[in-house]
Amino acid sequence: MTEHSETDQLGAKVIAVIAHTQRIPAESISLSSTFEELKIDSLDGINIVFELEKEFNIEIPDDGVQNLRSVAETVEGVRRLVQEKNQAAPPGAA
Repeated sequence: MTEHSETDQLGAKVIAVIAHTQRIPAESISLSSTFEELKIDSLDGINIVFELEKEFNIEIPDDGVQNLRSVAETVEGVRRLVQEKNQAAPPGAA
């Protein structure tokens, strides 16, 4: 699988989480969407972070949460945390 398709899948999952938590159609969200455009405030952002942590089995640091302003930034942050988690896991660990 190419890195590009993995990024596309990850982006689609992040968008699905945002759509679900905000109760808005996933089709109305793109990677270029900002949280301001989607009318996502800081409380909504916290709910999104909790759902992303559950979905991807990662821990998003508080300072990282404050810097999230767009869907693309969120996808990039999740991708980085997932990669770090996968690199830290010993071979064969689930």
